Amino acid sequence: MNKLEITVHKLQPDVKTPAYAHEGDAGVDLYSAIDHTLAPGERVLVPTGLKLAIPHGYEGQVRPKSGLALKHGITVLNTPGTVDAPYRGEVGVILINLDTSTPYEIKKGEKVAQMVFNKVEYAAFTDAPELAATTRGAGGFGSTGKH
Repeated sequence: MNKLEITVHKLQPDVKTPAYAHEGDAGVDLYSAIDHTLAPGERVLVPTGLKLAIPHGYEGQVRPKSGLALKHGITVLNTPGTVDAPYRGEVGVILINLDTSTPYEIKKGEKVAQMVFNKVEYAAFTDAPELAATTRGAGGFGSTGKH
């Protein structure tokens, strides 16, 4: 399997480099560069302490960790968040605590999200007076029913 080469710049020497937990995993784990108490209902931008050079034609998608979501109600807002190839700033993770009563202690070095790398297709747009008809037509949210 070909591997996508990602250059990593650590902003602090002790932050963790993204890593696959298991062979065959789709996403690499992203780790917090700070300690923070996330209050119920609070959202925060958690720094990873990393800058990434993602090759042109790819993106990094920031996604929630299922264990944090199930056990603690912690998820990623704007999921999946996109880190574009030209971006050279610090990668951050927007977390929210959906638990209504329990704060969550984020510890430096703890897994807070995962990142999946995807090839990006670029679109070319053509103006048209109308679009070709389909069986769905203009049916939107909920138009296919519950079943």
